[in-house]
Amino acid sequence: MKIDLRLFVTLSGYLPENNECFEIHGDTTVEKLVRDLGIPDGLVKLIFINGKREDRTYILKQGDRVGLFPPVGGG
Repeated sequence: MKIDLRLFVTLSGYLPENNECFEIHGDTTVEKLVRDLGIPDGLVKLIFINGKREDRTYILKQGDRVGLFPPVGGG
């Protein structure tokens, strides 16, 4: 199945070349997606699915819009 995958700020370097329709297998959680992308533990702080905040246990569905954000820094 396919999802729309967006990685922001420092995570953008982990984005596959063809990300418009990223292919995943059924029963894939956000946690598995993050591991499959090779993103180290602790680098994903915020997860949005279809504009709603979710956690790593969310099971992805066909057509989901996934946004992953790193921790926010600044002063």
